[in-house]
Amino acid sequence: MRNPQEHPTCELTGYFPGVIGKVTELHAVYYSENWGFDLSFETQVGRELSEFLSRFDARKDGFWAALCNRDFAGAVAIDGGQPEGARLRWFIVRPDLQGSGIGTVLIRKAVDFCRSAGHKNIYLWTFKGLDQARTLYERAGFVLTEEHEIEQWGNTIDEQKFELGL
Repeated sequence: MRNPQEHPTCELTGYFPGVIGKVTELHAVYYSENWGFDLSFETQVGRELSEFLSRFDARKDGFWAALCNRDFAGAVAIDGGQPEGARLRWFIVRPDLQGSGIGTVLIRKAVDFCRSAGHKNIYLWTFKGLDQARTLYERAGFVLTEEHEIEQWGNTIDEQKFELGL
């Protein structure tokens, strides 16, 4: 499967009941198992995603969940209410589906939305070591603009900011 939008068992959708929990759980489990992130990471994802969706404005914000065979496969959001530009957030694909093309479709959808919504800049925060995601960001035109070490989520990480001018 290269493109879930062309695959009959995969689709992109918006909000649906339970998706906040699914996005939060996937982040919490993945980053705990692979990076040792603690409870503070899970609570931050759940809290901030809930706050974002409760103030969601379809004119400037975007949220897409990928479903494959009706199972949650990943998600991405655009928070258009940021002073620096549109912020790409909560991008994740289930580990067993990474490399399937779902991430590419999600990033493309987010960038295309930003263009159509009139956003002039997209930025995201991530950290060094997420090489598959970085490849997707760079293929979409994002450029690393900032990097620094921080103590966060029970760990020391090299936080990175990527930006894309539209």
